[in-house]
Amino acid sequence: MKIRSTLAVGLTAATVLALTACTGGGGTPDAGGSGPIDTSGELSGSIQFQTWSLKNEKFTPYFEALIKAFEKEHPKVKVDWIDQPGDGYQDKILSQANSNTLPDVLNLPPDIAFPLVKAGKLLDLAKADPELKTVYNEGGWEAYSKFSGVEGTYGLPWYLGSDESWWNLEQLQPYGVTEADLPTTTDGWLDLAKKVAQESNGKVQLVSSMPGLDTFVAADIPIMKDDGTFVFNTPEAVEIVQKYADAYKAGAMPPESLTGSYGGNAEMYLQGKVAYSTGGSGFAGDLRTKAPTLLEHTVATQRPGTPPLFVQGVNVSADSKNKAAALAFAEFVTNEKNQVDFAKIAVGFAPGTAAGAEDVVKAVESSVDPAQAKAMKVMFDALPKAKSTPFQWTGAMTDYLNQQMALAIRGDATAKDTLDKIVKYANDNRIDK
Repeated sequence: MKIRSTLAVGLTAATVLALTACTGGGGTPDAGGSGPIDTSGELSGSIQFQTWSLKNEKFTPYFEALIKAFEKEHPKVKVDWIDQPGDGYQDKILSQANSNTLPDVLNLPPDIAFPLVKAGKLLDLAKADPELKTVYNEGGWEAYSKFSGVEGTYGLPWYLGSDESWWNLEQLQPYGVTEADLPTTTDGWLDLAKKVAQESNGKVQLVSSMPGLDTFVAADIPIMKDDGTFVFNTPEAVEIVQKYADAYKAGAMPPESLTGSYGGNAEMYLQGKVAYSTGGSGFAGDLRTKAPTLLEHTVATQRPGTPPLFVQGVNVSADSKNKAAALAFAEFVTNEKNQVDFAKIAVGFAPGTAAGAEDVVKAVESSVDPAQAKAMKVMFDALPKAKSTPFQWTGAMTDYLNQQMALAIRGDATAKDTLDKIVKYANDNRIDK
């Protein structure tokens, strides 16, 4: 089961505008709601529920039991479950929206949800049920509440993921670094990387990838204004990029990490070429399979600074003919009990509710690798403060950032000029304008 990161998909402005034009949306839509929706009375009728590549031998029994339980509670409601394949999901969603055939309840990450929100095709769930906010993970709730130019919340956090830090203590031990000494901030990590590189003559490297937007999120640097304008070319961001350049000059960073042929920091870590990597809790399984002796000397900690958040949500169509049943089912799918049961199967993911993570760890720790169980706890403990990268940040922006950042880290451009160029490119190519 893949982590469907909110960083993964970027929608073009043309696609957004085409959907808005076809559906009559635009401006700040009243996304399907004029006020609270009462789900406390008797519910009836049929609703359609659409998932994203989850109808298979692993998850089908869960969903069949979930639907059966809901229909038992509401015997006059019939839930029709449909599933779409992973490839082309975004195109399928846009096609459904354009043809007014969106399912009543569906699964959308924030980036794919955005054009539907702008076109008024999704229900404002904060307005439909004002008591929902406190039930869910704060960062997950915020990910569906930060659509520039639109008020409201358009998804219930369903299952969450994050990255953590992985450290090779065997490589660090000769330089006086123990688990208790591992840094908890971006600055501390870069300072340690430079120190260890200098003392080891570049043999031990702790920086194995270029700074990305998540680096600035982790450092609590403001990324965007409320209107969607990117603003992360701040003095604090300049200082971080310069620290990367200084670490590179000190030998703390492999030269290939600045090239297009770079295989990634996780692969470098598995090969023993770097002493630090980022990765989800499932990285423990990769270590067990590919580098079991390395696992013995590896510890996982929370990412320095603010951890990243990958979020999937459950959404309700604003055009649903049965909003009460649809909202009730969306809340049922994402309540704590059902999210915990789902996360027990989707091992490595956390429930999108504010509580329940401890229950997941207790349920799976006896059946997974001990290192993964420990890593899951580290990740789950970090989730209450985790933040997602803005959905407006696209793959093309990442490519441009990497090109420019390589120049800055090599010393061929200043950190300030580099960040100014990246921010200008991002604002010139915004998908929400």
